[in-house]
Amino acid sequence: MSAEWSLRLARLDDAESFHRVEEDAAEILRAAPELAGMEIPPAQSAQDYARLIRRGHCLSAVVHDEVIGFAAAAPSGRELHLHELGVAHLWQRRQIGATLLEALAIDARNSGFKAIALTTWRDIAWNAPFYAAHGFVEIANENPEQTLAPDRCAMVRLLD
Repeated sequence: MSAEWSLRLARLDDAESFHRVEEDAAEILRAAPELAGMEIPPAQSAQDYARLIRRGHCLSAVVHDEVIGFAAAAPSGRELHLHELGVAHLWQRRQIGATLLEALAIDARNSGFKAIALTTWRDIAWNAPFYAAHGFVEIANENPEQTLAPDRCAMVRLLD
């Protein structure tokens, strides 16, 4: 695992890899004591990821062109909505997720978005607290079509 990783814009052929990375990363959620007995949502399909990639705001972290992490985002009004941030289990704790977030913020700012928004697990250290450490703050869920479970929260990071 000594290979260097890099970031690039996602390509359509990354969609299946996004799905696999999300499935791999979800194993940690399934093992989290905070979520014992709770249903973990299934990974998005490769087709769902392909639709997001076509919208132009998805990033891939790669080693020798193998996707090891990703940020899947799409425009939602004046915000860029982060649908999923995932890093393969063996590549976690190497600042890949943090780097993907910062690169996404640069893309969002350069594209004229005012903020990045997301929903996540509230009390799991690598979810809401991770995002808070990267400039996100919890907000009231203003989407009437989406009722969040008590253990989930909406967050936003305003862009300068």
